[in-house]
Amino acid sequence: MGKVTGFMEFERVDETYEAPVKRLHHYKEFVAALTDEEAKVQGARCMDCGIPFCNNGCPVNNIIPDFNDLVFHSDWKNALDVLQSTNNFPEFTGRICPAPCEAACTLGINSTAVGIKSIEHAIIDKGWESGWVKPQPSKTKTGKKVAVVGGGPAGMAAAQQLARVGHDVTVFEKNDRVGGLLRYGIPDFKMEKWLIDRRVEQMQAEGVKFETGVFVGKEAIGAEVKNYSNKTVSPEQLMKDFDAVVITGGAEQPRDLPVPGRELAGVHYALEFLIPQNKENAGDFKNEIRATDKHVVVIGGGDTGSDCVGTSNRQSAKHITQFELLPKPPETRAAYMPWPTYPMLLKTTTSHEEGVERLWNVATKAFIGDANGQLKGIQIVEVAWTASADGKPAHFKEVEGSLREIPCELVLLAMGFMHPQAKGLIEQLGVELDERGNVKANEQKFKTNQDKIFTAGDMRRGQSLVVWAISEGRECARQVDFYLMGSSLLESKDSSLLSNGVYAKQ
Repeated sequence: MGKVTGFMEFERVDETYEAPVKRLHHYKEFVAALTDEEAKVQGARCMDCGIPFCNNGCPVNNIIPDFNDLVFHSDWKNALDVLQSTNNFPEFTGRICPAPCEAACTLGINSTAVGIKSIEHAIIDKGWESGWVKPQPSKTKTGKKVAVVGGGPAGMAAAQQLARVGHDVTVFEKNDRVGGLLRYGIPDFKMEKWLIDRRVEQMQAEGVKFETGVFVGKEAIGAEVKNYSNKTVSPEQLMKDFDAVVITGGAEQPRDLPVPGRELAGVHYALEFLIPQNKENAGDFKNEIRATDKHVVVIGGGDTGSDCVGTSNRQSAKHITQFELLPKPPETRAAYMPWPTYPMLLKTTTSHEEGVERLWNVATKAFIGDANGQLKGIQIVEVAWTASADGKPAHFKEVEGSLREIPCELVLLAMGFMHPQAKGLIEQLGVELDERGNVKANEQKFKTNQDKIFTAGDMRRGQSLVVWAISEGRECARQVDFYLMGSSLLESKDSSLLSNGVYAKQ
């Protein structure tokens, strides 16, 4: 908690942003973090609520009231220690997390929640600036070797935890740089990539080895997944060379829209647009997919769709339309999303504020092309939803007479990801899949049906948040450590599982 009466005395103050007219001319971050005094005041708002639901609302179980109180008392060093005890990469989550912790804040029942995300951002940035964030190499080595396949946030978290308890860890990443979709899916204006590079340097100092441009498998994956590897390693070789293997390859199979005209030039998956743009920003090559002077349609109302909007605006699109099949979300909690659950409310991002026309209750009937096979328009229809007994949208039907065509020269499909790529590594390792197509492993053990093979992140749980990937990587690392050593000193976010022996002996 912060100041006992702080929640009654102080209002929430959010981070500020550079004006759209300025930020649209670059891909740099444009968020102004809280000053020390602003963060202190926000920490003071953390009330003595008795049961801190924010802790459980946070996927990594950050000890939020403690670091809020420490910031209120200007004890930044200890606030950093508390934050880093549960989160390996708070500079990532402090920038791009949707903050489910704030949705669970008790103050949020009848007021504005504590600005937990902005406080986290302020703590970690101050920690780096002050030189407090240092490598934590193990003083002893176990002699055990662990391979981590996938250099996204789950793989990075698992690798760092395992290295810190003395294992020799090698991360294999098919791209030329580490970070996964954290690097290549999320635009630079939301998170600059030197933040990842800085963590990689820290992890290298802790003993983690990174093998980039390496595809683990015997054959290439589908064309819908970008693969910039120049070297291959067989799964058999990994199984031979390492004592444990952790697969954290993410959920890379995008959801398609198989309607007439899907094959037209100008219809692309979102990542076919976003990944090359991030590579262009890194100085690698020019993104060949351009929104400049085009009517752009973004199909999908989530974060990836928002990223497409922001990137299209920076490429000077003529007009951007974003639509969603589902109804427009409510602005306040509905009966079927009670506190402290994370509510599906209307979300207006900074990209939306930069310029976009948003439509809901819209289905795509067909893509329209010209004689040269180039996209020139999209045929859409309005839909009407009926709700289930709890108020959630359940079924829809097309609205008669609503069929129309709108012009567009570029369509970006941002409808989410279904599951990991089964072809290649997963098939070759022989790991079992669940009914959703994810690698099957429970969230207590993280172990697959194959000996010494573990999994974590989106590859196990399906498309999810960066903060969930970090959480899964940490928990999986503990299980790998226990598998290799018979016990583990790595902390778990759920102490109840320690007491009943599910995780490891202490």
